[in-house]
Amino acid sequence: MDATIAFIGAGNMARSLIGGLINSSYDRQRLLATDPNEDARQQLTSTLGISALADNHEAAGKADVVVLAVKPQQLQAVCRELADTVQQHKPLIVSIAAGIRSDDIDRWLGGSMAIVRAMPNTPALVGSGASGLYANAAVTPEQKELAENILRAVGITVWVNKETLLDAVTAVSGSGPAYFFLFMEALSEAGERLGLEAEDARLLTLQTALGAARMAMESEEPFATLRQKVTSPGGTTEAALKVFGREGCSEIIDQAAQAAYQRAGELAEQLGRDTKETN
Repeated sequence: MDATIAFIGAGNMARSLIGGLINSSYDRQRLLATDPNEDARQQLTSTLGISALADNHEAAGKADVVVLAVKPQQLQAVCRELADTVQQHKPLIVSIAAGIRSDDIDRWLGGSMAIVRAMPNTPALVGSGASGLYANAAVTPEQKELAENILRAVGITVWVNKETLLDAVTAVSGSGPAYFFLFMEALSEAGERLGLEAEDARLLTLQTALGAARMAMESEEPFATLRQKVTSPGGTTEAALKVFGREGCSEIIDQAAQAAYQRAGELAEQLGRDTKETN
């Protein structure tokens, strides 16, 4: 990988990707980032050792890959600002702005751009992310590999062949960390009500969640089989699982994912409107 990568916007996710690339031995000299704040640029240079620029045009003009890492509400203005620059040399565009479709990004950038949309989740901030990726028709196999390598610097990647499936990715892994945090919060509090000290309940919950995820990651068996293996007939786990079943736990999770999926589509429609349509 010898492509020059420019990150337009240097928030938490961009810094995580940059840090992941550096940890994967990517050449710092080929990494650029932009930020309008001088102190933030100095911090990028001092902590990550990369070039930090104030001018988006300058960064994009030097790049083989432009990673759009600004907030979704800012993306239209940033893309329109960069359109002339990227049209001159057609870099690969990787957008990590949630919810904005590739057709809208392409239109704002002037058209005929190779665009990969990525939906990373917040565990990417600690190198344990899960990212869904979608490539439009202009993306070459080499560019797909490059985009995948960038996101794999902070976790695993999954490609989808229809862009609408990124809404499903959002419902499962994008919003998913919050679901697990909610479950861990409830389990820890239940432990306290059963008499455990708060810190003990928290640590037991965290390690159990980590251990269960690790067991599942290292096994090829279905989740159901893993669950059955720790559920002895007539035992404590079975008693707990019967309550989950009686209260409709699976149905609640399905309804929650459906709600997230529907909202993702609604936000894509809203965020994809041209500024003149919303004025």
